[in-house]
Amino acid sequence: MSTDILLSNEVIIFLFIESLLLCILFIAIYFTSIILKNWNFNSTTSSQYKLEKQSYLVTVIIYFTLIVKLFLVPYFAYTVDILSAIVPGAMCGAGVISSNDYGESLLILKIIMLFLVSSWLIINKLDIQKKNFPYLKKKFLYFILIFTFIILEFILDILYFTDISTLSIATCCSAIYSSDGSINPLPLGLNLDSLLISFYLLYILTFISNIKQNRYLSGISNISFLYIAYYAILYFFGTYVYELPTHHCPFCMLQKDYYYIGYFIFISLFLGVFFGMVNSILSILTKDSIIKYYKYSNIFNTLFVAICTLYVIVYYIKNGVLL
Repeated sequence: MSTDILLSNEVIIFLFIESLLLCILFIAIYFTSIILKNWNFNSTTSSQYKLEKQSYLVTVIIYFTLIVKLFLVPYFAYTVDILSAIVPGAMCGAGVISSNDYGESLLILKIIMLFLVSSWLIINKLDIQKKNFPYLKKKFLYFILIFTFIILEFILDILYFTDISTLSIATCCSAIYSSDGSINPLPLGLNLDSLLISFYLLYILTFISNIKQNRYLSGISNISFLYIAYYAILYFFGTYVYELPTHHCPFCMLQKDYYYIGYFIFISLFLGVFFGMVNSILSILTKDSIIKYYKYSNIFNTLFVAICTLYVIVYYIKNGVLL
């Protein structure tokens, strides 16, 4: 355990907010269980009226707590990037994440949480828009699932930050994402050309499926696009952000040196994919859909593709050659 890590202002703020939110959600989960056990909207008893008032208060608490959880994800990325200044060998957040056995699992869990929490917020929106609260039980059951992930996430937060060492040398991003040439780092046996073809074809497929408002095709194509887009950023578009053909890192672009462009790239990708797949989730949980989200998906996916492509075009215009 390194006191330098735990005494970092960013880590103190992060863990304090996470602890506070967890305490609040423990209260919310207590009342949620009571509401789920006794809820009957058709009843006209005083106890049901009391439950309705409690459900409103609990919903507000959960809503604002989960909103804060969403903002804590980019703050977590910012925090680990700041820690790279005091972790030997780490040049960016990648080195800090890989400095112990908990970092990668924690990062993956936080990404999953982004989708779970955002989905709950949409279901809650649909529920409160209707007078009879048709999805109240479903959204509270869904919240219980999310709460179990939040507990796991908090445990991993503690394990991760307390296990970061400032004495041993961490692996830098150039070593983490480099390849010796004998092993293809790209998925599904793709080469760089086929990766880019897949990237743009999947973008077109997401665009068309969103226009057609095909919820299942949109969901599948957006998830596939997310998978391919990550590797496209890592092994192609990222090199144009850094203007170095050997620099493959998803974290360095979050730094000030690159004008924090990584946040715009990854947030636009997340929003595009989320809005494209959320109606698939809604169809399972609520039998409802929100048509305008298909439009939002196209807007953010197009913004993401435009940002990535623009870096390549600008580099070619400036240098007359591709990397």
